[in-house]
Amino acid sequence: MSGTFAVSITSAKNDTDKATVGFVVANAAVASGQETVVFLNVEGAYLAEKGYAEDIHEEGFAPLKQLMDQFVEAGGTIWVCSPCYKKRGLSEDHLIEGATIVGGARLVEFLSQGAASITY
Repeated sequence: MSGTFAVSITSAKNDTDKATVGFVVANAAVASGQETVVFLNVEGAYLAEKGYAEDIHEEGFAPLKQLMDQFVEAGGTIWVCSPCYKKRGLSEDHLIEGATIVGGARLVEFLSQGAASITY
């Protein structure tokens, strides 16, 4: 199977279950051969800050930081909403490994090429 898939994650510590499940799905997509992008936006932008996800561990799942690292190691791409990141006063100097700050146009371009998408 080969295609494209986007997972939009709008939650962080405000709903750790959604943030975790978003990365579980993203890992499943990249493992199945999909070119996979995680788009961190709204509260999800916090996940792109170094150290933020370290203490998030939903019962029944691997720790969120581990899921995020596995995703990047498997070839997944993490995009961070530029206005969302800036609005929260976050610094590009503290961006996690593998994350890139992008504008909404980048996501629209990816989706317009036929990517399936899901939001958490």
